[in-house]
Parts: sequence; structure tokens; C-alpha cells
Amino acid sequence: MAIPCPPFIGSEKLSVESGAMSPSSPSPLILTQDELKKIAAYKAVDFVQSGMVLGLGTGSTAKHAVDRIADLLHQGKLKDIVGIPTSKKTHQQAVSLGIPLSDLDSHPVVDLAIDGADEVDSNLNLVKGRGGSLLREKMIESACKKFIVIVDESKLVAHVGASGAMPVEVVPFCWKFTQDRLQNLFDYAGCVAKLRTDNGGEKIFVTDNGNYIVDLFLEKDIGDLNVASGAILRLAGVVEHGMFLDMATTVIVAGELGITIKNK
Repeated sequence: MAIPCPPFIGSEKLSVESGAMSPSSPSPLILTQDELKKIAAYKAVDFVQSGMVLGLGTGSTAKHAVDRIADLLHQGKLKDIVGIPTSKKTHQQAVSLGIPLSDLDSHPVVDLAIDGADEVDSNLNLVKGRGGSLLREKMIESACKKFIVIVDESKLVAHVGASGAMPVEVVPFCWKFTQDRLQNLFDYAGCVAKLRTDNGGEKIFVTDNGNYIVDLFLEKDIGDLNVASGAILRLAGVVEHGMFLDMATTVIVAGELGITIKNK
């Protein structure tokens, strides 16, 4: 289903006539990638209802959704919302905006989660974790009744790993041993495994959980994703991987010609 992109709420830059995004318009509005992300995020928040327990995603797209939820709370249009953040960064953002927070121990069932993704394939399988929060994201989003993914059209791919790294969170102990095993696992796909670093390579990137991330760069399709998932998780030293398989219930894609909503 495709609908025209609406102008942003409260945005002067995108205060345009309602028909500006129609494919038949002679002068379509050219939106930046961040503006497309914001449109998708705002559309996802339309699904939020008062009284919900919400998984609050992490990343540049999810940030817009968290901001919008806070706006609606302050306006009194949403009430009794409880958020469960998927990272320390999102926790800080939500606290600063006054969103009530909890955790999975207190709320083991989450009504709805909204988050971005690094890749989305034709079956709505995802790659997440290029921002480093894949473990907490997967824990919370696997506990959801509904998981809405918000992306711009640049995130759509033919297969997992087509646009960049597929992250794997690993324990620090003997990380190189684990890295080598991961690379060998997908040698048939031309895999190159690299430890993620920070500050231009000066130090190792450390997740919110105190672990490292090995990024897998794949030249080819790795094939059956469930088989690949099982093989990764059987390696001692692996904590979790960034493939989110059969988890998204809805994907909202913002493009220059409008919003496409894909349901499972």
C-alpha cells in the first residue's frame, strides 16, 4: 500500500501543499534521507495507543519516533505509556523527554516496538546492529506483540549483507579466535570478518553489554538464513547476531514518492 508523504508536523522546511508528493506532480519535493526517516517514524507512531508498553528503538530513524511519542505525551494525546529502551543512548533520550520507563523484568510482554533497520529483504528479514545495540534490540523486539520497522528506501536489499556489515556480538575473551571461526563459517560467500573499532581505529568498540562486535562483510548471498543463524549461534563465544528473522510484523518504507507499508 502506498500513500503520499505528508509534510512534517512542526516543520517549516517541509510545509508544502498536500499534493506536493504526488507522482503526477510536475515539481516533486526532494527530501533528504533524514526527512524520509522522520516521515516513516511519524507514520509508525500513529499505531501507538494510550496504555501501551512500548519498545523504544535505537538509531537515527528510531530517534524521531521517540521524539514524536514524547510530543504526544506532553500534548495529552497519549497517556499511560511505558517505554522499554533498547540501548543506553535511547534510555538517556527517553529520560530527557520525560517518557516513563521500565524493563522486561517488570513487563515481559511488549505491546509494540518501533525501530529502524540497516537492511530489509523481500521477506521482511532484517539486518540490525550497525549501531551496536543488536542484543538489547533483539531481546525486546522478540517479546513484542507487534514490531514496526521504519526505514527509508535505501535500506531495501536483495539479500542479507548486500549493503554492508552483518554484525555479530561476541564476548571479549579470545575474540580473534571467534572472529576467525565466523569468517571460516561463511568462506563460501567470500566473507571477511573485522573487529569493530571506535575513534578511527584507535580503540575497540564496546557494546552496552561490555561485549565486542565482529562485522561480517559478505560478497555473496549466504543462502538459508535460518541455517546460517543456527550455525552462528552454535559457536562458543558468540552472544547474538544481527539477523532479525521473521520478527517484523510491519515495515514502513519512506521514499521520494510516498510511504509504502508492508505487512507480514
